[in-house]
Amino acid sequence: MTLLDTLNRPLRDLRISVTDRCNFRCVYCMPKEVFGPDYQFLHRDKVLTFEEITRLARLFVSFGVRKIRLTGGEPLVRKDFPDLIAMLAQIPDLDLTMTTNGSLLPRFAEQLKKAGLKRVTVSLDSLDNAIFKSMNDVDFPVEKVLEGMDAAKAVGLAPIKVNMVVKRGVNEDSILPMARFFREKGYILRFIEYMDVGHTNGWRMNEVVSAKEIVKIISAEMPLEPVDPNYRGEVAERWRYKDGSGEVGMVASVTQAFCRDCNRARLSAEGSLYTCLFAVKGHDFRDLLRSGVTDEEIVHKIESIWGKRADRYSEIRSENTIPLPKVEMSHIGG
Repeated sequence: MTLLDTLNRPLRDLRISVTDRCNFRCVYCMPKEVFGPDYQFLHRDKVLTFEEITRLARLFVSFGVRKIRLTGGEPLVRKDFPDLIAMLAQIPDLDLTMTTNGSLLPRFAEQLKKAGLKRVTVSLDSLDNAIFKSMNDVDFPVEKVLEGMDAAKAVGLAPIKVNMVVKRGVNEDSILPMARFFREKGYILRFIEYMDVGHTNGWRMNEVVSAKEIVKIISAEMPLEPVDPNYRGEVAERWRYKDGSGEVGMVASVTQAFCRDCNRARLSAEGSLYTCLFAVKGHDFRDLLRSGVTDEEIVHKIESIWGKRADRYSEIRSENTIPLPKVEMSHIGG
């Protein structure tokens, strides 16, 4: 069954946050001044169980969802996380992926592959340790993240994708070194414009390095040409090196909004469904699940929510929309 919203966008991609906790304190996501030692994360009984996540995943797949991306926080800090992978991997014809900071991949890569994970995307914002440590804010070195990527590649969690959030005045000088390095590695590097998700990161438009500017920087040394998307609604605009040595992606949700093709829903760790990364509020499924309702009743709620969806925040972004209440990145996942 294909479920369409008010703008005829199908539901194809479900991103599930399995925890609101993370072992990093990235300045654009979980800054220490907010997420310090006294911050109250969700109590265990407030977080969806693996069984509840799997039940919802199966119902979303019945509406045409073909890709589930597991996020956080950092998903690998969730206890027994590979068990969830094994449960979700039983759902037929599902592209099951994960986004991670890579810090725990050396320990878990083999377990994840055996459990049924298809591939991973690793977040890394610079190859310069001073810059990277200033961004993750827990003194975690680049080398350990690269070890995680190599561990994932070694067990077949490929292709490896790397996400780099670019913030002006912080790491734009890392654009070319990152492009050179991952071109040689054969990993797909994706540049993400610094976005106004939530409010704790103190986002400002003048801190955004546009995708157009990034393409220009790379092309001056390693010429790029555009590539057609793999499918409608693909987040990253694809560019390949003209010499055939690989490709990079640009996620330009600030300067080149792609709302009209957005086919993603997001499920937070405590079971709230969000129909936009910049949503003001979510729709509670945890209490619904725990009230003993039938699958048919849950299906009806999904239909009702997506059928009324009209989100297009990035297309209508203005000085008036930026201050609106938004859920934090660490809560909803990327």
